[in-house]
Amino acid sequence: MIELCSSQVPAAERFGWWRDLAAQSLLLTEISSDRTEDFHASVRISQLGSVLLGAPEFDGMKWVRTAQLIRRSDPELWMLTMVRSGSMWFRQGRDHAPLTAGDLVFYDTSRPFQAQILHQGGRARTITLHLPRKAMPLPDRLLRDQTSRAFSSQRGPAALLSQFMEQLLRQGPALGPADRARLETVAIDLSTVFLAAVADASRMVPSQTRQQALVRQIKSFVQHHLTHSDLSPVSIAAAHHISVRYLHHLFQQEEQTVGRYIRAQRLERCRTDLADGRQIGRSVAEIAARWGFVDAAVFNRAFRLTYGMPPGEYRRHASAGGA
Repeated sequence: MIELCSSQVPAAERFGWWRDLAAQSLLLTEISSDRTEDFHASVRISQLGSVLLGAPEFDGMKWVRTAQLIRRSDPELWMLTMVRSGSMWFRQGRDHAPLTAGDLVFYDTSRPFQAQILHQGGRARTITLHLPRKAMPLPDRLLRDQTSRAFSSQRGPAALLSQFMEQLLRQGPALGPADRARLETVAIDLSTVFLAAVADASRMVPSQTRQQALVRQIKSFVQHHLTHSDLSPVSIAAAHHISVRYLHHLFQQEEQTVGRYIRAQRLERCRTDLADGRQIGRSVAEIAARWGFVDAAVFNRAFRLTYGMPPGEYRRHASAGGA
């Protein structure tokens, strides 16, 4: 992951620096701002094979992509932007969309557009996936109908996609080449499922893509319900309107079981809490119970088998600065 910040250049040169950087590393547009004398911006860029993730943070600005700029340079991309803070106004063709924090907008680099983003008490922040047109399995005609619309990221495939984008941003520096190649496929699959859902065209999504997206959705559900004592294959299957048998089939394709996945996630949460000095007031048993382990003996055996030492010893080791 590349991280760049305008503080690296003199104040008078910062707006020009950002304009050139955005054109070279993100997308060729005309940028304007009322803060050109001392413009502040930073960006994190992560390349996942053919997919690029760009996450800028900047003062309020306006950017325009004209037909002339398109003739000069068109990477033929579909763009998916999520507003993380601030508010945004976007227009492409006859459609326009006002967006607030948490909203997604989809657009096309091969057609002119206008956008403006405002910050409210701080810098505006967005995340954008740059998706190659040829990599998307849905027809261009269908995708074009979804441009310049505001989509909430609070539920369904949109929530899964936005969580994935945030996770990419957090984990980017730790990703190796093999991770990036795998996540390129995940980014395209989740984007495809999201766009097919908003277009009411899920039947057009390849079955393998739907299955992989469903597995990610189930895993996200599990991670958000680890503290629930009734979390089980039955409750997970019911929440996703599938049979328990099909749920087990999905995880067999992943070469694991549902129960082992749940236990691994709970153990990792326990390990994190045991290493956290702020949790020192909680006993090992309390931490285990918080994350769904009702039997202390079962928890101790599972923790030792996974991490090589009992949980109490691990806590002492971590508090002493051990790895």
